[in-house]
Amino acid sequence: MRPAFSVVFLTTLCGAAQGLLIALVGVELAGRLGWAAANAAGTQDFYAVGAALSVVLGALGLVASFFHLGHPERAWRAIAMWRTSWLSRECLALPAFLACAFAYGAAHWFGSPYALAIGILGVLAGAVLFVCTSMIYACLRFLQEWATPLTMVNFVLLGCASGCTLAAACSAWLAPALAGALATCACALTLAGCASRVASLVRNARLRPKSTLQSATGIKGPNVVQKSRGFTAQSFNTREFFHGQTPRTVQAVKWAFLGGAFAAPFALTALGAASAMTSPIGLLGAAFVIQYAGLVAERWFFFAEARHPQNLYYERA
Repeated sequence: MRPAFSVVFLTTLCGAAQGLLIALVGVELAGRLGWAAANAAGTQDFYAVGAALSVVLGALGLVASFFHLGHPERAWRAIAMWRTSWLSRECLALPAFLACAFAYGAAHWFGSPYALAIGILGVLAGAVLFVCTSMIYACLRFLQEWATPLTMVNFVLLGCASGCTLAAACSAWLAPALAGALATCACALTLAGCASRVASLVRNARLRPKSTLQSATGIKGPNVVQKSRGFTAQSFNTREFFHGQTPRTVQAVKWAFLGGAFAAPFALTALGAASAMTSPIGLLGAAFVIQYAGLVAERWFFFAEARHPQNLYYERA
């Protein structure tokens, strides 16, 4: 498939926003259950600023999605098929999540006693959004690389990992007492995300296409070889369903995202966790920036890796 950068940024930005809000609410809930550090000085500013960052990231993802539309002025029609379309459900879940994140930050800013309840609603909205976004791809049975539960697992773990890394960086700035624990959680989520993503890479490398050149063309001969795509200009099919990059480029992107999304941020957050008493905002901030860049490469690879069956017919394109 051809990766659309509008969708790449939509899914990575919104995933980080969801993971960040989940981390914020998790810390506050831990404080209610007796974790003293969650009630340390600066935590109210940490919750408010973190929620604001979550809204900004989610809003940027929403803006990015409009660049994928042929007629942005008709975007409101996307919700019309909510009964059957995961895309329509995502279009409903994203504004609901943003509204909850905004309300959560405002509640902390004004000292509302209902902040935690609003945050829990935001976490539920984020969970629904994770399901809707991942199911857009996992429900496509003819794309074998996506049609697996690992698609949803990866969307959730990678979003939570990047969001928790950002939460750790924010805490190093506003509530240093939380930085060590959040950096440790970010390390654990990064490791879990790496394990699930590597599992999907191993699974996809073993896939064998269900369609063949014979089934694509209807020619039953055993030695069918396509010499030409049959026309002289590109078409919608050749533009939208193939990335146009060489195997070497795709392989390079794979190794780049394994290093950028997992190895480097894990090392930096581990160092941040070890030196939490010195407020390692530089280490944790760099970890988030590198991890986000790695996740952009990961999401590009996610789309490029999917082999649309129609490309059998346009093999020589």
